[in-house]
Amino acid sequence: MKIINGYELIQMFEEFAPKKYALEGDPIGLQIGTLNKPIHNVMIALDVLENVVEEAIEKKVDLIIAHHPIIFRPLKKISTEDASGRLVEKLIKHDIAVYAAHTNLDVAVGGVNDMLAHALHLENISVLAPTFEHKLKKLVVYAPKENAEELLTKIGESGAGAIGEYSHCSFSSEGTGRFLPGENTNPHIGERGRLEKVSEVRIETIYPEYLEKKVISSMIKAHPYEEPAYDIYALDLKGEELGLGRIGELKKEMSLEEFAIFVKESLDSPGVRVVGALQDKVKRVAILGGDGNKYVSRAKFKGADVYVTGDIYYHTAHDAMNMGLNIVDPGHNIEKIMKKGTAERLREMSEKRGFKVNFLPSDMNTNPFIFI
Repeated sequence: MKIINGYELIQMFEEFAPKKYALEGDPIGLQIGTLNKPIHNVMIALDVLENVVEEAIEKKVDLIIAHHPIIFRPLKKISTEDASGRLVEKLIKHDIAVYAAHTNLDVAVGGVNDMLAHALHLENISVLAPTFEHKLKKLVVYAPKENAEELLTKIGESGAGAIGEYSHCSFSSEGTGRFLPGENTNPHIGERGRLEKVSEVRIETIYPEYLEKKVISSMIKAHPYEEPAYDIYALDLKGEELGLGRIGELKKEMSLEEFAIFVKESLDSPGVRVVGALQDKVKRVAILGGDGNKYVSRAKFKGADVYVTGDIYYHTAHDAMNMGLNIVDPGHNIEKIMKKGTAERLREMSEKRGFKVNFLPSDMNTNPFIFI
């Protein structure tokens, strides 16, 4: 097992929730400390409060990955006479780095909003409010006929050829390849200094731009030629759409009252606020972790019977009532689901790579509200 350093760990994490997914102006990334050190223990936290920092010190944590940035607005000063200043001082003194993954973790496939949607057992899930789209490219590569199937398999395993629910999609056509091996070559087929004609297969497949290094590397490793001939084309096609929130359907219809109780229990919330008639029937559900006030109209437009989100304002609730949209507000703190979910995802990724590192979901309650 290999000891991982901070840069390697964050590089791995950003395969899951890349910075480019974040909304403009979101203060994500390394906020306190350094990544230039070995990492043995990583704590996953929703918020970085004093009780979380004390927990991290006790558990000898080297890095905290937090959903909510500890520095959300620029600091004018760091004074140890202030609570925020003492928090920063304590983190630095104990060499605990803090990395924030906010809206990029909300948007990511398998991120906060997918975790919430799956906790409610939603089906036919799609994005509520698109914010990002992957660019698509096409790979064209030429290979000897007898090697084509093996090459196709390896390229497909790298993630190329995915279209919707289908994988390993490609097109092949046969033709004749010509090449003249030079004096310093070691050709798989043919001889140095002699023009060679080979029965070859032209393989075409598509891939999202972010997988380019992986796809090309897999293709080159699997290709029998020293110098594979291949082309890459940028495509003006719509790729996978990512964004905030999710919308899907319940397995069976419920009354709004039944659904509100279901949300409370499924998302481990101490209480919920409900907007709408409790006897209303709901089946199509929109959900967005955190403050979802901006997306009430979007939820209605997408055909939701009920919108699950936090921090709903008084007048926004009136707007929802007027448009006939029910709301269940279990609070902002339901995003705590990311602690366990993110820790499990990173644990799986690190085990596949042979990294020796512990991922610890924070046990601290950081909900500022008490329900009586």
